[in-house]
Order: sequence, then C-alpha cells, then structure tokens
Amino acid sequence: MTFAGETAAASGKGRAVWHAGLIWTLVRTDFKTRYHGTLGGFVWALLKPMSMFIVLMGVFSFLFAADPTYKLNLIVGLFLWDFFAEGTKSGLTSLQTKGFLLTKARVPPWILVVTSIANALITLVVFTLVIAIFLIATDHPPTVEGLVAYAGYCLSLVAIVVGFALGSSVLFLRYRDLNQVWDMALQAGFFIAPIIYPLRILPERFHFLLYIWPPTPVIEFSRAALVEGVLPTFRGDAYLMLDAACCLVAGIVVFARLSPRAAEYV
Repeated sequence: MTFAGETAAASGKGRAVWHAGLIWTLVRTDFKTRYHGTLGGFVWALLKPMSMFIVLMGVFSFLFAADPTYKLNLIVGLFLWDFFAEGTKSGLTSLQTKGFLLTKARVPPWILVVTSIANALITLVVFTLVIAIFLIATDHPPTVEGLVAYAGYCLSLVAIVVGFALGSSVLFLRYRDLNQVWDMALQAGFFIAPIIYPLRILPERFHFLLYIWPPTPVIEFSRAALVEGVLPTFRGDAYLMLDAACCLVAGIVVFARLSPRAAEYV
C-alpha cells in the first residue's frame, strides 16, 4: 500500500471512529434528556403501550373471547405499532429539532436522523425481552425459529422507519404541515393495521389493501412466528423484505437530494 493509500485508510478509519463516538453521544444525550427529572425514568416508555393494552383488553376481550391468543396478539401488535409511531414522529422532526447542530457544527445530517429513533429502538429491544417472558409465563414459549424470524421482521420495520425518517426529515424543513398530516395518518393507520382486531374477521379480498400499510405485514408475521409458532410463506417474507428495501432506498434518495441544503431551511 502506498503512503497516500495508507493516509486515506487512516483518515477513513478515523472518520468512522468519530462518527461512532458522535452517534453514541447523541443517543446517550437524547436518552438522558427525555427521562431527566422523572421518577419512573425509562419505565414510562413501557407504561404507555401497557396502559393501552389494559384498556383495549378490557373493552375488546369480550368481543374476541373465543380467541385464546387474543391478548398475546394484542400486546405484540401494540408494542410494534408504538415503535413505528414513535420512530417515525421523532424522525420526521429530527433535523428541525437539532437544527442548531447543522448550522454551528459539522455534523453529518444523516446521523441526526438515524439517532433520533434510538429511544424508540431501545424500547423495542426491551419489549422483545418482556414479550418473551410474557409468552413463557402464559405457556406459549416461542420457538427458536420463531425468534429468529421475529428478529428479521423487526429489522425490516427498523429499515422502514429509517427510510421514512430520512425522507420526511428533509421534506419537513420545507413543508411544516407534514407534522400534522402524519399525525392524522397515524391515527387512521392505527385502525388500518390489525392491532385490536384479527385480520381474519375481514373479507380476504380486502387483506391486500391492508398489507400495503407497512406495519401490517410486520405485525401479522411477528404474531404468527411468536404466538402461533407458524412461519409465513417465502412469498410473504419476500414481500416484506421488498417493502422494507423500497422504503429505505426511497428515503435515502430523497435525503441525498435535499439534505445538502437542509441548513438553509432550519
């Protein structure tokens, strides 16, 4: 390797180390800021979906009393939806919230966007441990294959959220109404995704329309893998992977096109 090549490699390694340190600092700062001064701390992140679970169980368990796995499916759907909703909302406003770093420091904009979903991601990881214990306690222990498949579905959901966050964050700087539009979309999307009701109660001809909404296949496949111990077909997994890849690539393309002028709109 030539001296120039060695210098470039060292520079690239140093940049990677600096990026890693910056990501860790931002994630740690966001986490401390969010729960600073609260008595419950991180527990509050779990109490929100858990309180929803208790309320919805009290209302809808009577309608679906014949389904012995309803409560398990409900809690899986609620936690996955909570990650999607929190992650996309945080990502949408990430550049505007941390705009001072764009104008006063040389921080890569993509790092600000990606780290904005860290709190939601940490909650999802903790939820995975909670739901595994919950399933074991209710005599529905997940299989190894089911856990591996569930991890893949979570990665797909993370890719979808990151793609949305990247694309929407730069668009939000120019079109501030997107925040309100997305809030309305999430309110409607909560009922489009089969969270509080089983998908099978709807006519099969409508299933495809619901699967267009990205959280739907993640929730359905995760329930099948964790609760029922049944893995979806290869076609279903391929559809989810394609959906996640399209969302991520679209977000990257929009971000790459608009982010160079992001500081002008902060």
